[in-house]
Amino acid sequence: MTSRVIPVAPFTLTVFGATGDLARRKLIPALFHRDLDGQLPDDATIIGVSRRALSDDQFRAFARQALSDHIPASELEGPEVDRFLARLSYVAADADADGGWPELAQRVEAFPDHIPVYYLATAPHLFGPICERLGKYGLSRNGRVVIEKPIGKDLKSAVALNEQIGRIFPEDRVYRIDHYLGKETVQNLMALRFANALFEPLWNNAHIDHVQITVAEALGVEERAGYYDTAGAMRDMVQNHILQLLCLVAMEPPASLDADAVRDEKLKVLRALKPIDDQNMAAVTVRGQYRAGASAGGAVSGYLDELGSSTSHTETFVAVKAEVENWRWAGVPFYLRTGKRLASRVSEIVVGFKPVPHSVFDANVGPIESNRLVIRLQPDEGVKLWLMIKDPGPGGIRLTHVPLDMSFAKAFKVRNPDAYERLILDVVRGNQTLFMRRDEVEAAWKWVDPILQAWRGAKEPPRPYTAGTWGPSAAIALIERDGRTWLEDGA
Repeated sequence: MTSRVIPVAPFTLTVFGATGDLARRKLIPALFHRDLDGQLPDDATIIGVSRRALSDDQFRAFARQALSDHIPASELEGPEVDRFLARLSYVAADADADGGWPELAQRVEAFPDHIPVYYLATAPHLFGPICERLGKYGLSRNGRVVIEKPIGKDLKSAVALNEQIGRIFPEDRVYRIDHYLGKETVQNLMALRFANALFEPLWNNAHIDHVQITVAEALGVEERAGYYDTAGAMRDMVQNHILQLLCLVAMEPPASLDADAVRDEKLKVLRALKPIDDQNMAAVTVRGQYRAGASAGGAVSGYLDELGSSTSHTETFVAVKAEVENWRWAGVPFYLRTGKRLASRVSEIVVGFKPVPHSVFDANVGPIESNRLVIRLQPDEGVKLWLMIKDPGPGGIRLTHVPLDMSFAKAFKVRNPDAYERLILDVVRGNQTLFMRRDEVEAAWKWVDPILQAWRGAKEPPRPYTAGTWGPSAAIALIERDGRTWLEDGA
């Protein structure tokens, strides 16, 4: 089986924050894998930028170590490593000063026929200053800029940042990246819905009972404690990743897969979300904070211990009952859940269908459970469709609930590309479908801001939960009050 790959034009990718954690763990390995698969043009060039003073050779040594740390040794045995490292060079420059910028401009302008791409893998407060200097030194002409989250900490700051970036780069050259949208399973959600006659006729409130979206992490905040305490789970995960997943589940079929056609439909979902404020916050939201417990077979510290503080009202867990107020989804709750130090690392979407309206079977056949579609994003990407079938054997009919299970790794027997591999090359190709548009970001903040304000107004601390569990008991009550239950591990 062969795949059709869209060619990539020659490009110069400048990575700001090139010696940081994101570049080391994700960007450098992703770019190497694309080179290994023959998807980088021969003259593609990668320029690393950070404040640290390094020579080109020292930066290449840093990149070689990053590959060694994050890519299997079997993939690093050929001449492809040296070919990739030869693409790399380095410039020391400061986002808040002019030092190094003339040299960077000279490096980029040495490739006038290349598409210039600027990846801002830096602290968020540097996004604006970097864009302004790209404009000052003439580097923004025909350039494309990639912005990592968080994009602001509330609606006001997001609008200000978008306006600052927009003064330098027009919207069609701004790529607000959400790596969740680059995951194979997320894109398969659109394929399942819009390429199969089986699902789309049932994708509405007449047939779907509820939807669950869980993004659970077994790790704590660790070295991100300083940042995390200013953000919390709502800003860090719900406002971007989880709401984007909700949009893909709930959006209307777009007229095409053109970037703006898809993003127009996602925007409609965000604008249709039922408001949550101080009037209904207590009934439909739960926030928690982990205490000391056990994870991966060992004892782990609580959030306050990792933070090095005696008090903090920052939430490390959020559960929300959201509703999309339109004809397709009226009356269908979307249960959203995310947290640190939970029982396992898993990200999945569960679409629970309504029960059969009438059973023709005798009571002794066993309970008839509802069908559900489980879309697993991580750790093992795949799709399960749970069905009722007859248990094999004589002696009458006995029913059992079993999944049609497709693991991508088993079904296709190929390495599953990391999301960044796809998204970086989509920037070069000029395809914005999997990137957030400005009005999407601001619509998400319009829904999230009143929740944050209601929590502040309530002045109640997050509910404690033991590390290694599935969060505070109030999160279980949130869904069980409606006669439903959280489903874990693809169940």
